Amino acid sequence: MTVVAETKPNALIKGIFLILAAVLFFAVADVTGKYLVERHPVVAVAAVRYIVNAVLLLALLWPSHRNSLWKTNRTVLVALRGLILVLATLTMMAAIKVMPIGEAVSILYLYPFLVMLLAAPILGERVLPLMWVGAAISFAGVLLIARPGSGLNTMGVLLMLLNVGLATAFQLMTRALSETDSALAMSFHAAASGSVIFTVLALATVSGFAPGVFDFAMMVLLGVLSTAGHFLFAAAFREAPASTLAPVNYLHLVFAGLLGASVFGHIPDGLSMIGMSAIALAGIFTAVYAAKAKP
Repeated sequence: MTVVAETKPNALIKGIFLILAAVLFFAVADVTGKYLVERHPVVAVAAVRYIVNAVLLLALLWPSHRNSLWKTNRTVLVALRGLILVLATLTMMAAIKVMPIGEAVSILYLYPFLVMLLAAPILGERVLPLMWVGAAISFAGVLLIARPGSGLNTMGVLLMLLNVGLATAFQLMTRALSETDSALAMSFHAAASGSVIFTVLALATVSGFAPGVFDFAMMVLLGVLSTAGHFLFAAAFREAPASTLAPVNYLHLVFAGLLGASVFGHIPDGLSMIGMSAIALAGIFTAVYAAKAKP
């Protein structure tokens, strides 16, 4: 008993640091991706990113997991999940090409609320009354960010709203498939799907694509950051419960906003800042409330 009491706080701290590192990696990947898609075709950037992801998964995990790395039970649904992620990547990269990082990531964080609300009828999960309040505040925050006169690119906003729908479907499918298929297999099939689809699209639509050494290195870095972020994310949830880590996840909005302002000089106006803060605070409140309300 004494050992558990001593190690549990250390595990919680480790989990929090891991999730902080994960969302920081994701924010740096967002900024790196914006830098690249402003200079190169989206499909070419995504192709390199997914190829790096697939190669890293094979190099790091195949020696210890062998065929279980790609073995699935519901192959069609796993493949569909991978396709949804490909579409989500495409819409996200196309959106950040024409709009600021901070606002784009803030709109993206509507998806946890949609997952929460749709999980009730689809997965039979319980939605507590105050969760609806958090969802309403979050939607109001998005309206402040994407309001007429905000100066945001209309197509970028529409792409991000489509991305929210894709992210919601992806998360719901992940929850449903987690009962029968391993996270490793789902990750590998998503990486493989992205590699194949984006490579085909790039070869078919991009001519004369010849990035310099620095930009190609940034594309490789994008793949490394994305892969490392997902590894850190998974490792964090092995150390600490979701109820502890979910609020910390919303620091992604802060990191993305700060990095976007530092690298691209994108500083949101007052109403947009209020909207971004509302989304983050509503998410944190909902995560803490849901954890405390559990029987």
